[in-house]
Amino acid sequence: MVRDYSAFLPAAAPLQKERSALDRLGWDPFFAQQIDVDALAETPPVRVVAVHRSGLHVVGEGIDETVPPGVDATVGDWLLLDRAQPQSCRVLERKSLIKRRAPGTGRGVQPIAANIDTVFIVTSCNQDFNVARLERYAALAFDAEVEPVIVLTKTDLVDDPAPYVDAARAISDRMAVIALDARGDEPARALANWCRPGRTVAFLGSSGVGKSTLTNALLGRQAVATQAIREDDARGRHTTTNRELHAIPGGCLVLDTPGMRELQLADAAAGIADVFEDIAAMVTGCRFADCQHDTEPGCAVVAAVAEGRLDPARLARWRKLQAEDAFNSASLFQRREKDRAFGKLVRNATGAKTRR
Repeated sequence: MVRDYSAFLPAAAPLQKERSALDRLGWDPFFAQQIDVDALAETPPVRVVAVHRSGLHVVGEGIDETVPPGVDATVGDWLLLDRAQPQSCRVLERKSLIKRRAPGTGRGVQPIAANIDTVFIVTSCNQDFNVARLERYAALAFDAEVEPVIVLTKTDLVDDPAPYVDAARAISDRMAVIALDARGDEPARALANWCRPGRTVAFLGSSGVGKSTLTNALLGRQAVATQAIREDDARGRHTTTNRELHAIPGGCLVLDTPGMRELQLADAAAGIADVFEDIAAMVTGCRFADCQHDTEPGCAVVAAVAEGRLDPARLARWRKLQAEDAFNSASLFQRREKDRAFGKLVRNATGAKTRR
């Protein structure tokens, strides 16, 4: 028997196979199983790396072009590119979708990004730090089944970042908390475990917390513009104006996003339950199944507050998110029902016209 010792001899070891363009873009078996291999020549897979008013910027194997508006896709989506009929490009099933209720008076849902593996929820060690906002972002990530990581920036501006770290860790024991200076080489080292080849990560957070600075640190160059925050209230201006995927040297894709002034949850009950696992567990101990956790006898949640096991402020934040999500979800349901009824009316009218 001839033994192969090449693995133990670096000079003789086979060269590592170069990763394809699709692999570098995050292509994996989840998406590969959705396509017809025989049709790849006519409809090759491409990934949406940016969304502009002029259309979707897509990239693939030897492909870098714009798909005209009309395809219902967002940053991070995979499409099967149909050059003959661009508006007929098929969007592949998503591994994840981060979404929020659309800003303004509308009742729709706005997709933020698709097929993200890890969300870095970015906040800074100053007046921007807000536990309620972090819980909201965490619920958004958990609901999308995306791994959330809290990143605390501007540690160089405080004497001791420990109180910020402790407050962030108290939100959920399912989230890692990283404190760092967003400049220099520290982000690449601190976030390396999540920024592996083939992965896609996203930075979410308010304006001015250092999302673009972090993106530049991972890229190793000044590719995204940054601005200083206002000194009086530590608030930042919108530097990033659109969502765009950037390829970093290690083989990971990173998404820098504009700061979101309005972040309302909708259809995110599962994500809220994940963030507030402690309260969700207490609810099961209530005497009544429809307990409102207010004045009902035998309420395990109220008992936990009275005994000092639950912070009343955390309970208040949970109630607020629960109420918000229930209201927005009901509004979305009503809109869907209205759209279904209108669609049925149109189909019936069209059918009647055809029979004449």
